[in-house]
Amino acid sequence: MRLPSLSRPRRRAKWAVVLALVLFTAVCCAAPLTGTLNALAALAATRSTTSNDQGGGTIADIPPRMLQAYQKAATLIGQQVPGCRGLDWPVLAGIAKIESNHAAGHSIAANGDITPRIYGVLLNGSGVGGNTSAVADSDHGRWDGTAQGERAVGPFQFLPSTWEDSAGRDANGDGVKDPHNADDAALGAAVYLCGNGRDLTDPSQLRSAILQYNHSGTYADEVLGWIHQYRAAPQSSVDLSHVTGTARTVLDAALSQKGVPYSWGGGDASGPTTGICCSPSGKSGASIKGFDCSGLTVYAYAKAGISLPRTASDQAGAGRRITAEQGQRALMPGDLVFYAYAPGRDSTIYHVGIYAGNGQMINAPKPGTSVRMDAVDAMSGFAGGARLL
Repeated sequence: MRLPSLSRPRRRAKWAVVLALVLFTAVCCAAPLTGTLNALAALAATRSTTSNDQGGGTIADIPPRMLQAYQKAATLIGQQVPGCRGLDWPVLAGIAKIESNHAAGHSIAANGDITPRIYGVLLNGSGVGGNTSAVADSDHGRWDGTAQGERAVGPFQFLPSTWEDSAGRDANGDGVKDPHNADDAALGAAVYLCGNGRDLTDPSQLRSAILQYNHSGTYADEVLGWIHQYRAAPQSSVDLSHVTGTARTVLDAALSQKGVPYSWGGGDASGPTTGICCSPSGKSGASIKGFDCSGLTVYAYAKAGISLPRTASDQAGAGRRITAEQGQRALMPGDLVFYAYAPGRDSTIYHVGIYAGNGQMINAPKPGTSVRMDAVDAMSGFAGGARLL
């Protein structure tokens, strides 16, 4: 729909409002300010905020045994396709969500076997289910239950021929490559998506991998949407067994504050402090003890004997800068992670977290939430990081 053009005075008024909101948001991880910005903060705080701790997506619809299979495949893929990068469990979950709704309505045994088996429509060219070309039988009914033609099988809906020729893997160690087993199917899907060694941290390569799975732009858009939601969902834990030294000290300190409320202007080197606004109810002027994003980083790094500036934008000047162009793969556990309105211009940085590995960060996101694990992709404007350790 084409909107009517604004007169010049109305444009000025419009941009004044936009600027005010930008200024307010830009100091959400800064120490309390006075004067005009305090007034703007009070005005913005009267607006509705989320009172529970939900993230951008949910994993509540994934059966725990299926989630375990996705996560297991993500850890094993390096052995199967050493050159593959960026194959995390949300990629597999995005595919399985569309293909079988995570095996909804089926039982999943402890060893990963799925019953009853999941079958697609018979690909006989009848038009049912969108199939217009007949596909000849390749497995004599071993996997798809019929020798009259071919149908997709399992939670990832592989054609038996694809499974037998290239994708099939035995991930649960029972000696059988079974597309009706959650572990085997998830690892097979990971291998298929990785190809000869794709870099799935590159959005174009990720999309190409999904299109290889199904040659439909609409399908790719839907899968990418689910991947984004699963990546944005708050995570309950992260494996730090490989992290040692000062980085471990910083991460342990930040994780010790999980569940502490977000408080704008809250937090210092000693721990949570009372901010000036932004209670879970969003009432202007209400006080709450906790952390904002940069208050959390100040606290965590102080536990390792490192003093940080108070604001997120100033923290970008500490340590060795990691640019946005280097991407998430350049980050190491303990690094600061920044977000900006204009990546490449550190003066526009509005948020900071602490990278924990595997695409996750420890984060004090926004009013109405608490310190938690989030995906690095959960926030917009990724602006790289800084390494102080």
